[in-house]
Amino acid sequence: MRLKAQRRNLAIGLGAVTALGLALGGVAFSESQSPEVVRLGKGLASVDAKKVADIEPRTTIAERPTTEPEPAASESPMADGEASYYGSELAGNLTASGEAFDPSQLTAAHRFLPLGSKVRVTNPRSGQAVVVRINDRGPFHGNRVIDLSTAAARKIGLIRSGTGRVRLALLLD
Repeated sequence: MRLKAQRRNLAIGLGAVTALGLALGGVAFSESQSPEVVRLGKGLASVDAKKVADIEPRTTIAERPTTEPEPAASESPMADGEASYYGSELAGNLTASGEAFDPSQLTAAHRFLPLGSKVRVTNPRSGQAVVVRINDRGPFHGNRVIDLSTAAARKIGLIRSGTGRVRLALLLD
């Protein structure tokens, strides 16, 4: 009698595992066929259906600076590190300075610089630089040193990659 119960439990367990495997396989297959999901490395990522040309203006080789700008006497070089940007999903939220976040402004979040500080952020790969005003606290993800607004990230060419190495210099008044 005991053997029959064990066989029945085994059959039920195998059936449940098989059904779960088929369900998960069907979900993965349907997601991979969706136009909103693309393969990114070993996993999948969802994307907005936008033309790349609409996201970031193209620059020709002639338009790109050949060298990084020399630090001015009124600049104090700071740490290099990873930068990211945040955009329209946070538009209107209050920043640490009390103002509403606007992704079209040249602003950024830094962990400890005084609010209102001006920082030159340079992308060493392209040589492009932008001056941003610190109006928020962060980033609090990984080893990132600064979170840029969408407009600032676009100016230095970080829109496509989402993150990138940057050099920071505090502008002194």
